[in-house]
Amino acid sequence: MIPSLDPKLSRPSLTNSSQPLNGWVQGLRGNNHVQFLLLRTNGNILQVVCEKETLGEELFKQIKSLPQETSISVTGSWQENVKAPGGEELVLSTLTIVGNSSDYPITPKEHGPDFLHNHRHLWLRSKRQLAIQRVRSELSFAIREFFRNDGYTLIDTPILTGSIGESAGTLFSTEYFDLGQAYLAQTGQLYLETAAFAHSKVYCFGPTFRAEKSKTKRHLTEFWMLEAETAFLDQDANLDLQERFVKSVLRTTIERTIEELKTLERDPEPLLKVLNTPFPRVDYGDAIQILKDAKETIEWGEDINAEREQILTNHFGTAIFIQNFPRSIKAFYMKQNPQDPRTVLSADLIAPDGIGEIIGGSEREESYEKIVERLNEEGLPPEDYSWYLDLRKYGSVPHAGFGMGLERVIAWVCGLPHIRECIPFPRMIYRLTP
Repeated sequence: MIPSLDPKLSRPSLTNSSQPLNGWVQGLRGNNHVQFLLLRTNGNILQVVCEKETLGEELFKQIKSLPQETSISVTGSWQENVKAPGGEELVLSTLTIVGNSSDYPITPKEHGPDFLHNHRHLWLRSKRQLAIQRVRSELSFAIREFFRNDGYTLIDTPILTGSIGESAGTLFSTEYFDLGQAYLAQTGQLYLETAAFAHSKVYCFGPTFRAEKSKTKRHLTEFWMLEAETAFLDQDANLDLQERFVKSVLRTTIERTIEELKTLERDPEPLLKVLNTPFPRVDYGDAIQILKDAKETIEWGEDINAEREQILTNHFGTAIFIQNFPRSIKAFYMKQNPQDPRTVLSADLIAPDGIGEIIGGSEREESYEKIVERLNEEGLPPEDYSWYLDLRKYGSVPHAGFGMGLERVIAWVCGLPHIRECIPFPRMIYRLTP
């Protein structure tokens, strides 16, 4: 049985001092008279004061020799201490060993990234990883909270699919009984659109898969994505929604994880400054010109890579939307721009600090004929998309949506240099275990 938890901090409160507290030994320090035991419980690290005079020679000696990660159950009395984690500590009365630990491989010394990822199942217990995963948890909850409060319905879209949502070259495929090839979903969007024609405002939030042979610090082969679709919404309103959503969920997450950000040595003020300014909406053509002025060799029609995204965010000093991309480099379902048929009504939200694209979205093409035309251009058989095309036959309406990669946003909030720390078990082209 564990103490009741403070709803804001998810940690034991001072008012529940009589119940046993269960956890693991995170570390020990002290002298021959008092030991300060760091106890990990419920994802928090608490300080337990072990006094030789009170506990006696035998128990004190046992405590001094406790190996890291020994699981224990303790009782004692709580007292305030501003220097202790969380501002309070437990003065130990009793200690019972639940499970022994020996030769724990992750020690306080410096370890390389390969070693730590090979021991990822244990590395998750470290102070830094505890903080990152708490931020991930709070951000995920804030996302669901935002959409629930905004009247959106959660739709669980399939992970196994027979249709291609993005580039065919980045699909994981598998044999599916007698039906041929199935694919791991790159996106839930096509299915989400069908639900938008039923519920008007819908979202999905789950794992997606991209077989990109990329080793950059921004890519995973398995990641989590938030996607939203809204009926009777145009692209300008879609960008309004995205900006309001990002600013809301990030402010909420920062407010709820101040202690975790301190652990990560992440000053939230620069991020909050970005969130308190409007996000400029930069036309793709204007972005290309800014890059040319910065001596970049790039032409209209080319995609904008990570390094160039950072040049653009540095130019504006904040997060930016790049909008109206060339039709030739975007997906078949994006609506052709009536003002410039070479482009589509799309936008990417680019975060500063080298994070890059965190959201991609567009107004969707509602014309049956234009969707078929684009499928043929992409070499995708329209018959495989008959169910998707039905949306354009039975009460088609203007609608728009977007997708946000969770791990890149976590990297932005936490100030992390590599996306692999932002998910409990990262999957990259060179890593499939643990």
